[in-house]
Amino acid sequence: MKITGAEAVMKVLLEHGVDTVFGYPGGTAIILYDELYKYRDKINHILTAHEQGAAHAADGYARSTGKTGVAIATSGPGATNLVTGIATAYMDSVPTVFITANVANSQIGRDAFQEICITGVTFPITKHSFFVNKKEDLVDAMRNAFRIANEGRKGPVLVDMTKDVANELVDYEPMPNYPLKKVSDEHEESKLEKFAKYINKADKPVMLVGGGAISSEASDEVKALMKKADIPVVNTLMGLGTVPSSEEKAFGMLGMHGSYAANKCIAEADLILAVGTRFSDRVALNTKHFGKNAKILQIDIDKSEINKNIFAAENIIGDCKEVLSKLISKVEDSDHKEWVDQINKWDEEKPTKVKECNSKMNPEEIIKYICSNTDKETIYVTDVGQHQMWAAQYVKQTSPRNFISSGGLGTMGFGYGAAIGAQMANPDKRVIHFTGDGSLHMDMTEACTAVSNDLPIITVILNNRILGMVYQWQTLNFGKRYSQTTPERKTDFPKVIEAFGGKGFRADNMEELADAFEKALKSDVPCWIDCNIAKDDLVLPMIQNGKTVDDIIYR
Repeated sequence: MKITGAEAVMKVLLEHGVDTVFGYPGGTAIILYDELYKYRDKINHILTAHEQGAAHAADGYARSTGKTGVAIATSGPGATNLVTGIATAYMDSVPTVFITANVANSQIGRDAFQEICITGVTFPITKHSFFVNKKEDLVDAMRNAFRIANEGRKGPVLVDMTKDVANELVDYEPMPNYPLKKVSDEHEESKLEKFAKYINKADKPVMLVGGGAISSEASDEVKALMKKADIPVVNTLMGLGTVPSSEEKAFGMLGMHGSYAANKCIAEADLILAVGTRFSDRVALNTKHFGKNAKILQIDIDKSEINKNIFAAENIIGDCKEVLSKLISKVEDSDHKEWVDQINKWDEEKPTKVKECNSKMNPEEIIKYICSNTDKETIYVTDVGQHQMWAAQYVKQTSPRNFISSGGLGTMGFGYGAAIGAQMANPDKRVIHFTGDGSLHMDMTEACTAVSNDLPIITVILNNRILGMVYQWQTLNFGKRYSQTTPERKTDFPKVIEAFGGKGFRADNMEELADAFEKALKSDVPCWIDCNIAKDDLVLPMIQNGKTVDDIIYR
C-alpha cells in the first residue's frame, strides 16, 4: 500500500509494540507530529519540557520494562538536545530508538535554518545511525533500528529523515519484526565444561554480576547458580537487583563506593565468575591487582569486552541467560559455608555506614526509612552524585529493574526524566526519585511534564547545598579548596514544585520526613521532599582510583 513516510513511521512503531513515545515538536518534525495526532488513540505521545528530558524518559521506560524506548525530536537544536540522553543509553546498553526530522533534501549541506548532521554527531554514541534521504529506504531503516537496538549488546539507534521523505508516499506492507541474530560461541560446549570444572573445584568462588545479566533477563539463572554452587554474589552498580539484597549470599555493590565485604571477597577469591560486566574503572580500580588471587571466567555478549580491561583465563561469548542456563546443569551442588561466613565476618567488621556529622538526619536513615515504607514493587530512580551512591548502598534491591541509575556516563539531570519514563511504563507501581540539589537544578523543568501527566512520582532531595561528590574529592584530595562546589543557591524546592502544580514538603529531622512521606504517599500529584542533610556527610567506604581494598577509606 502507499502511505506517507510519516504514517509508515507510525505503522512500524505499532509493529514493534510501541504505545508510548516521548518528544518535542518542531518545524521539520511537524509532519511526524501531524501523523501522531491522527494516531493518538494508538500511540501516546508525552510532551517533555526539553528534548534531553524526552531522551532520559525513553531510557527510563526501557530500563524499567526491557522494552524499546522511543523519543522524537526536530532538527538542529532539537536533535542535539538528545545527545546527552543518547550517550547515557549507549554507555549503559539501553535499547532505545531516537527519531529525528531534518531539513529538506534540497537544503542538506547548505547550512539551512536548523540543519545539523545529527548522524555525524551521534556516530560514536549509537549502535547505528541512519540518514534517510530516499523514501524507499525509510521503512527498512525503521525496522532495522528496532532490530539493531535489541540485537546482541543492546543500545541506542538513531533514524534521521529529511522532511520531504516524511511527506512523500512510500510502499508499506505489514510484516513480522526482523529476527534477532543469536550471538553464540562456536566452542561453547567445551568452554562450559571448563567453567563447570573450575567452579566445582573452587574453595573461594564469587560471582560478579553486571548490567548484562539484567539486559538478558538472567536474574533467575544467577540465583539458581548462586544456590546450587553456593556462590556469593557481588554486583556492579548496573547489576544491582539481579539478586535481592535480602539473600544471605548477596553482598551488594563492589568498587569505589562498594562495601568492604564485596571488595574484600574479590581480593581474596580463588575464582571470579564475571557475568555481563565490563570491569569499568569504578569497579576494577587497580587492574593489576583486581582479583589477583583468582582465576577469572567471563561471560559476555560483546566480544569487544573480553580482555579489554581485565584478562580472563576463560571466556564465553553469548547471552548471559542462555549461557548460565546451560552452565547450571553442569555445576555440582556445593557447600562454601566457611567462605560465606568469612565474607559475613568482614561485613560485620566494617559495615557500610554514613559517618556521623552531628546532623539531625543522615542519608542512610532517610533511604532506609523510605524503603521500609514502600512495597517491594517500588521502582527507585536516581540522578548522579553522592545521593546516587547512598541509594546504591542502602536501597533494598528486590528485582532486576527496580533500581535505575546512570552508570557509565554519570549523567546529572538523568533522574527526573527517567522517573517519568518509568512511571509511564509502570502506572501501577510506585516510583521514588532520589536526587541531590545539584542534579535537580539540571532537570527540574520536567516537573511540568510530571504534573501535566498526573504522575505521582515522589522526589526525595538529599539537600546538602553543595555539589557533593566533587566537594568530597576536594575534601579528601585538594586541601579543602572548594572551587565552585558551594554555590549558595537560594532555591526553595517546595515552592518550586508547588508553582508547577505539585506538592512540596521540607524535612529537617526524621519526624518531619515521616510526616511528609505519609502525605506524599497519599497524594496523586508529583511531590518533592526537601531533606536537610549535613554538607560533610561523606559517601563511604571509598577506594580511590589506582588503589585496592587495602587502601579503603572507611570512617
